[in-house]
Amino acid sequence: MFRLRQVALVAHDLDAVVGQLCETFGLSICFHDPGVAEFGLHNALMVIGDQFLEVVSPTEDGTTAGRLLEKRQGDGGYMAIYECDDLDDRMAHLAEHDVRVVWAGDFPTIRGRHLHPRDVGGALVSIDQPVPNGSWTWAGPSWEAHRDDPVVVGIAGVTVGAADVAAMASRWSELDIDRAVDFAQAGERGEGIDGVDLVATDRSRRGETHDICGVTFRLV
Repeated sequence: MFRLRQVALVAHDLDAVVGQLCETFGLSICFHDPGVAEFGLHNALMVIGDQFLEVVSPTEDGTTAGRLLEKRQGDGGYMAIYECDDLDDRMAHLAEHDVRVVWAGDFPTIRGRHLHPRDVGGALVSIDQPVPNGSWTWAGPSWEAHRDDPVVVGIAGVTVGAADVAAMASRWSELDIDRAVDFAQAGERGEGIDGVDLVATDRSRRGETHDICGVTFRLV
């Protein structure tokens, strides 16, 4: 099992972006994870079905997220976080393809590995194995109580901008992480997560788009 479980955005103004997302898509905050302080960040998570939309914002200088804000000249996509049930096997495969790990966390209820963006291309990717499957420690102890679906019921996938679309698609395929992702030509802001597809509750709203946090959200 390998599926997209969480998408993270990075913003200068956390509260403003979270407020806009909640209002537009009928979401509510399920958790503020104190653990992201390790990375010099604060955050908010919102639940969509059993998947999660996260917004992070730097609280100090010199963070990876802060450098991305500068590099891409503003808010944008940050991370694609995948759930798996075979983390050790996947990490062995990635090591065979020269993918470095920039952060590793091993906790009683979840294990995670952040992959070096230069070795993957396009985005910071994390591969995480929760215990038990389907749980999600990053979203706090009561995320299920925040599940509501007036506008959207799931995250269908992300679109990653690439300087060389074919090469990046090939690399993700080689690494066996090309799930729920499309690749498109990068614009003037450079490579990164430029789009998120959300599954519309009201099927008549498919095709609707909203530009929030430097990302185009499309209802599908």
